[in-house]
Amino acid sequence: MASASERPQFISNNGGNRSFSNAPLIDNSDPNQIIVPEKKSWKNFFAYLGPGFLVSIAYIDPGNFETDLQAGAQYKYELLWIILVASCAALVIQSLAANLGVVTGKHLAEHCRAEYSKVPNFLLWVVAEIAVAACDIPEGTNFLYSSLHFSIIGTAFALNMLFHIPVWIGVLLTGLSTLMLLALQQYGLHYSKPEPREVLHGLFVPQLKGNGATGLAISLLGAMVMPHNLFLHSALVLSRKIPRSATGIKEACRFYLIESGLALTVAFLINVSVISVSGAVCNAPDLSPEDRAKCEDLDLNKASFLLRNAVGKWSSKLFARALLASGQSSTITGTYAGQYVMQGFLDLRLEPWLRNFLTRCLAIIPSLVVAIIGGSAGAGKLIIIASMILSFELPFAVVPLLKFTSCKIKMGSYVNQMAVSALTWVIGGLIMGINIYYLVSSFIKLLVHSHMKLGLVVFCGILGFSGIAIYLASIAYLVFRRNRKAIPLLASTNSQTVETLPRQDIVDMQLHGKLSTSDVD
Repeated sequence: MASASERPQFISNNGGNRSFSNAPLIDNSDPNQIIVPEKKSWKNFFAYLGPGFLVSIAYIDPGNFETDLQAGAQYKYELLWIILVASCAALVIQSLAANLGVVTGKHLAEHCRAEYSKVPNFLLWVVAEIAVAACDIPEGTNFLYSSLHFSIIGTAFALNMLFHIPVWIGVLLTGLSTLMLLALQQYGLHYSKPEPREVLHGLFVPQLKGNGATGLAISLLGAMVMPHNLFLHSALVLSRKIPRSATGIKEACRFYLIESGLALTVAFLINVSVISVSGAVCNAPDLSPEDRAKCEDLDLNKASFLLRNAVGKWSSKLFARALLASGQSSTITGTYAGQYVMQGFLDLRLEPWLRNFLTRCLAIIPSLVVAIIGGSAGAGKLIIIASMILSFELPFAVVPLLKFTSCKIKMGSYVNQMAVSALTWVIGGLIMGINIYYLVSSFIKLLVHSHMKLGLVVFCGILGFSGIAIYLASIAYLVFRRNRKAIPLLASTNSQTVETLPRQDIVDMQLHGKLSTSDVD
């Protein structure tokens, strides 16, 4: 038998038909257990806190800051509307991912394995793994340029040992507290405070002017709406034991939506802050020649000067600490996402440390090569490319999610409303449209302005457009294929299976070094 110290963070309570009218929010029989009472109350909201905020960490990672800094430095406030649109899109899409898990008891990767045949399922898994690795590239690049041995994980463990705060809550507290330092950029330079009127104009007036604006917009979109986050969010919600009644499921979906809204609002404000300050500083008329040179090729390694007037000579060290903390906390979400992706698509599980090691190796190798050859500027460009990859891969997670949540044989009465389906398909269409436009236009421009011989240009053109055709055909397959696999709804099961949530296998993958109850005799 497993000892008490080996119990997972969330376990189900098999206490039968127990009345929750006077039950505490957290069952006292096990302080690590999160059970949502049957009784409707706004206090139940606190039992749902966690998944949305953990997912939102990925929206304020080094990849976001790199694209934010370059967007502000090159286009001032002109691309702020991308952050607003992406945040709204992320809220809608993330809420659908949460709803899928809550209603069906299975996360997105598991639905893909059940719905698609072996070849499409394997290819979707490969794409998802590439997304996880691409997300880890900014953290790997960030690690290469950080000399301070500061770990958010260590702080989270310290909080756990001192105050018995769960590790995941410690991660959130530590990560958010260190990231608040980045918000100080609003007061970074006294001579370049962002103009509120210009910031509002940039937020609500869409525009894409100048060379490279479209590519940077795609990078911002990819950094804000990440495909692996959909797999992650749909799995994290399975760790709560919610009432399996119609009222309980609706309450869970509503509270997860509110939580996601709060978390994404924080991420939105931080991203807007970074772009605004970068734009104000780098476009200031009295900027020194040294700082102007930094702004012309601004990246994470040079951005500490934005804090100089606020914190003086400590600006670079404090910025590095915050940056490393954001990278390490984002790595945790990437590791979780990778675990759920592998378990869902392949029914294969790895130890979290081994999973983290493999994804880190995949991310650090290209980061190291580019950093050695291209230096800081090359590493910064690699982060932008990684964000673009995430944007290009987004349809392969969004389309299955929209198909599944709009399908009555999977969601039953909790299927998307017509307005929600229309909105999400419009969002997905816009994402795919801007990606396809950028791919085609950039490739044509590359061929036209290349100095290769005609035969080689024709060969590259055939090869490139064949790849684009395969990309479009793959998306079309996901869009037009009819769902065939019906999922038995947890809400309609009998009392003998009412304890199906929390999912023990999902819970066990959230903590390092914990034994699964299925592995204990």
